[in-house]
Amino acid sequence: MTRIGFHANHEQVAPRQLLADVQHAERAGFAMAMCSDHLHPWSERQGHSGYTWSWLGAALATTNLSFGCVSAPGQRYHPAILAQKIGTLASMFPDRFWTALASGEAVNEVVTGEPWPRKEVRVARLEESVDIIRRLLSGEEVTREGIVNVRNARVWDRPDEVPALIGPAISPESAARVAGWADGLITVNQSHDKLREVLDRYGEAGGRGPRVLQVHLSWAPTQAEAEAIAWDQWRSNVFSATILGDVTEVATFDELSAHATPEKVAGAVRTASDLGRHAEWIAEYADLGFDDIYLHFVGQDQRPWLDAAGEHLLPALA
Repeated sequence: MTRIGFHANHEQVAPRQLLADVQHAERAGFAMAMCSDHLHPWSERQGHSGYTWSWLGAALATTNLSFGCVSAPGQRYHPAILAQKIGTLASMFPDRFWTALASGEAVNEVVTGEPWPRKEVRVARLEESVDIIRRLLSGEEVTREGIVNVRNARVWDRPDEVPALIGPAISPESAARVAGWADGLITVNQSHDKLREVLDRYGEAGGRGPRVLQVHLSWAPTQAEAEAIAWDQWRSNVFSATILGDVTEVATFDELSAHATPEKVAGAVRTASDLGRHAEWIAEYADLGFDDIYLHFVGQDQRPWLDAAGEHLLPALA
């Protein structure tokens, strides 16, 4: 049976409130939770971006949920430092934490002052970083030279087994590439045909582990309210992966979103006031072959959504 999780979005909600929200999500009946690891939000309208790793410790300690985090090693975080973070959380909370390792976005990574590499260099850097992180979490001492340099690194506190390192992919090409190293696949909602192709290419390339989907959605008591929430909060996130990866300033996302259309937003965010319609959409994604589906309500006030989901949506999906 497909499991349904809650996406805790740091870019839209202050960390103190988001901690209360994920506790609320557990009471509502969500089986698990995940989040991303950003320095900046996607828009001034979103207006938040707390430090994910501090928050994760509090969230794991105050709920019984399992958690995942999408993070980018190689520039803002040296992979040895990221391995230490993963090892600490996974040893404190056994079998409850996974990490998706991504090539990152410029808006978060260029704060180091280093140049933003070409896509192919970022992918190669990611793959080097994954190898370093996996070796460190396996107990090795690592020294190597390459795109990423490491000298005498060792992670002293880690779980007995390496926690899952998941591969994020939006395109079929990326899905095939991460299949070479990932313990599972995570992607985002797009057309059914594209999702089938992503899943197929991952499997054909030897991909293993769970198939995970993050679904952006908007709900409110009326259709007009649901559409207004999606438009306000998510119109700066409807661009291609290339644009999302290479833009360096939050203000630029807001400038670009001035040209977004309601149709474009509707294509990126499942929007309906009818929770039955949301249940149908989620069931369709489950039928495609996803093992875990994380729901990201794109509004900033999560409480009405969590109450409605707990009362109506999750029982319908069960």
